[in-house]
Formats: sequence, C-alpha cells, structure tokens
Amino acid sequence: MRIAGMISGTSYDAIDVAVADLHLTGDVVTLRPLRLTSAEIPAEVRNRIGELLPPSTTTIEAVCRLDTQLGRLFGETAARACTEIGNVDLIVSHGQTVYHWVEGGRAHGTLQLGAPAWIASGTGLPVVSDLRTRDITRGGHGAPLASTLDALLLRDRPMRSGALNLGGIANITVLGGDGTVTAYDIGPANALIDAAVTAQSGGEHRMDRDGVRAARGTVNAALLQQLLAEPYYRLPPPKSTGKELFHTGYLTSAAGGVTGDDLVATLTELTAHLVADACTQYQLGELIVAGGGVRNPVLMARIAELAGRTRVALIDEFGLPAQAKEGYLFALLGFLTVHGLAGTIPSATGAGAPSILGSITPGDVPLQLPERADRAPTRLRIAR
Repeated sequence: MRIAGMISGTSYDAIDVAVADLHLTGDVVTLRPLRLTSAEIPAEVRNRIGELLPPSTTTIEAVCRLDTQLGRLFGETAARACTEIGNVDLIVSHGQTVYHWVEGGRAHGTLQLGAPAWIASGTGLPVVSDLRTRDITRGGHGAPLASTLDALLLRDRPMRSGALNLGGIANITVLGGDGTVTAYDIGPANALIDAAVTAQSGGEHRMDRDGVRAARGTVNAALLQQLLAEPYYRLPPPKSTGKELFHTGYLTSAAGGVTGDDLVATLTELTAHLVADACTQYQLGELIVAGGGVRNPVLMARIAELAGRTRVALIDEFGLPAQAKEGYLFALLGFLTVHGLAGTIPSATGAGAPSILGSITPGDVPLQLPERADRAPTRLRIAR
C-alpha cells in the first residue's frame, strides 16, 4: 500500500506529509520512504492554535472554527502531496493536538483537531484519524506512539538501544535486553525554548534557529537546578505530558530574573540533561535521534557530551529522514490499522492491552479494506 502519514506537531509551525510504500511479509513490515511534503502553517492559523492552548481559555465556537480550518488546510496539503507522488491509497492524519488530559498520573482524554472529512473530501481517499484515544480507553497514555516504530526498527540491534524524538516534547523508547519496551515523554524539548524565543522577539521569531541564541548565552546553574526539580521528571514511566504543563505561563513562573540568550541556553541545557539522565538510567549503548530538535547543533552537541559512553546518532542511518520520522510513523500505524493489527505496545503506553488504533473516514468510493493480516510484525525494514 502507498500511504501518506500527516502530522502537525507540538510546535505547530508546519504540516508534514510523508508518503511511503508499505507491505508485510511474514513478520517483517517493509517501509520504503518516497517523499516528504511540508507546508508552513499560516500565521493566522498558528495564532488561533496558540489562543486555544493552555493556560488560555477558549470557546466551543473557536474550537469548531479551528477544527474546520485545520481540516481544510490538512486536506489541501495532503492533496498536493498525493498529486506530486501519485497512486496513494490511504491518508493517516494525526491532527493538531490542542489538549492532552493527564491527571493523577493517568491519561483520561486527548483532543486533536483537523476534521478528517475535509481531508477525505480534499483527496477522495479514506482517512485514518484519532489515533490516540483507543489506547487511552484501555488505561494507556495514548503516547508515545513512536514506540511502535522504534521497537520494530531497533529489535535486532547488537546493543541496548534507545530512540529519541525531539519535538515540542521529547519522548524516548528503550528496548531492554529481554525485549521489554519502555517508553515515555521525558519532558520539554523545543516547547519551552520556542516559548522563550517567541516572547523575547515579540513573535517575530518562533524558534532558536541553528541554536544561535543558546550558543551566545550562558547557562544559569541556579535556574537549571530549579527546572530539574519539576515533579514530573520523577514520575515513573509510562507517562505523558505536553503544553498543558510546559507552556508560556510555566516558563514565566519558573524563569525568575533570567532572560534573553541566557534563558534559551539554560532551557537547551535542561533538555540535554533530561535526555542524558535517561541514557545513564537505562545504560544505553546507542541513542537514535529524530525530530526537529536535531537541527539545533547546540542541543545535539550537549546531548552527545552529557550522554558519555552512549553513541548518539541520527535515524537517517537507518534510511528514515530525521525530520520525517513522525510522518512515516503515522503511515505505519495506519497500515497496521487497515490490516486489523494493533498499533500499540502496552508496556510502552501503560495500557492493559494492545489496540487497533483510529477511526476511518471513507473516501469518494466504497471503503475496501485489505485482507486482515494473520501475523503481527516483529521487525521493520527500511527499503532504500
């Protein structure tokens, strides 16, 4: 099948559509990356998303308008990607997360906007969406779903391996020596850095491009220790978080008198410390990294330095572009869904049982699902 996986991440700066050919032979699923199409989210839409996110309050009218606006935008972007590559069978849309409800150490709900009917109408293709809720109904966090791809990809590595995604939030997957999969959201990656840069520049800049600000700044040791005292970091996995906790208000409260490049440098150091602590805790021989954060050389250098003996490498070594991993992840999850296969690992999300993920919106022709697979994959091969 040729599948387009689509996501707008926690930073909500762009929509990524990653198209891949996937097929299952025995217990091996093969994914051939074909193309990544990215579309910047217009400033007006970014502002509307920001107005909905915690700690802001909102209205049902605003949610409805944004859901429709995002659905149309996703549909237009998916249609362009499908036209460019041709012969796409299925769209898988993660949507835009606007709230992830975690309370008392458990996830109770999650909300991603971007009405899938608009995507189906814009492309004429069936759409798999709402990929997190089913896991939550079974006691899981609905996150990090990257653990499914990570576990399949790293299964045969000769050393204890971990996979890290540096998006707005950093999440990690660790494969134990006995094959046990542990996964969780570590904490902020770009979320607080982006918030600091946006506030400092009055919205003119939204990220620390190339780590320039962090390189100019000096880490404030006292603030770093205060940030590391955040109770979330001491919770046992599985666990999940998001901008419900790590938002602009959190940053304003925590930063004290630290401002400018020093604040950005300190927030960058925070993420590097959190990642390195995980490498030490799980005695990782290697850490395979993806996500937008890999484009920050200061962050990557500090992770490598603090991780010590852990080899830090990009997922590009496996044939997946670091920037496109999440798009290909959702293509994989949609592939599993339409073949009647679970897309979650209970030990990674905390659920009581694995789940077939998502809801399916038909396209312009009657929905025809492929024959149900009789064997779940245990390995992922990236075809080059």
